Amino acid sequence: MHPHKLKQAYESGKNITGILKQESNSNENSQIAIETAYDLQAGSYVKAIENRKSLHHKQKYAGAIAKEILSLTRPASIVEAGSGEGTTFSFVSNQLKIPKIVAHGFDISWSRIAWCRHWMSTNWPERCHLSVASLDHLPYADSSFDIVYTSHTIEPNGGKELPLLQELYRITSRYLILVEPGYELASEGAKERMESLGYFKGLPDNAAFLGMTVIDHKLLGIDANPLNPSAITIIEKNSDATVKMPTFICPNFGDDLLEYSDSFYSPMSLRAYPKILGIPCLRRRDAVIASAYDNFRLNHQSYSNEC
Repeated sequence: MHPHKLKQAYESGKNITGILKQESNSNENSQIAIETAYDLQAGSYVKAIENRKSLHHKQKYAGAIAKEILSLTRPASIVEAGSGEGTTFSFVSNQLKIPKIVAHGFDISWSRIAWCRHWMSTNWPERCHLSVASLDHLPYADSSFDIVYTSHTIEPNGGKELPLLQELYRITSRYLILVEPGYELASEGAKERMESLGYFKGLPDNAAFLGMTVIDHKLLGIDANPLNPSAITIIEKNSDATVKMPTFICPNFGDDLLEYSDSFYSPMSLRAYPKILGIPCLRRRDAVIASAYDNFRLNHQSYSNEC
């Protein structure tokens, strides 16, 4: 379906991932389907918390996540995987109350990260580093963050449980905290809904299968929709890595990236990753092979992608 018709379908209330799954004759949600569905709804989360009741719920929900984080550690670095428009991210960060914490956020949708930058610039006084990235090949080195957490981020990725868990685990040095639909703890009606939408499930069992240490798995107890109950799964990682300041790496080959005004570039992998309105696009498919980049770049000054 042409993107303009998809937008019209979204505006008329139709399920975009359902349409795209039907078109591709697949039982799983593809990355393109997930990106398209979330991108079309960009701005809706910010708009939603203009409602006082929704704002109160979001603050309570984020407060519960922050409380769980602080019960484990006082992190120097944190990343919200799938930060969307930053509404959860900003309230979690504010309630952690850790000055100078190094905070990163990314999402598969450029439009949602653009909204995130806008929201975070006025609702969280510290700096944050934002990018477009894909959960299956993250643009970070191993053990980059004290805390990696999600908030209903991996839920539409049913069938991809093992590789996504491995990748999120790879970039944490201490704890991976997954706030996702609690399929195993849900009612039969909620389970049926999750199955129909192709949701991610089996978090604790899949983590244990991969040799990870699950130290907690329980319902969070704060839900906007009883058919989509949030569970929190905490995985501990005993990493001996010396955590440095998190920096971006090439998601294709793992080489260091250098930042310039219009892009990030890897002299080793010869890949350039563009910025769109200052937002780095760091998915594998965003890479441009640019072996002559160093021959022609005129501006050597690095620009920041901070919001």
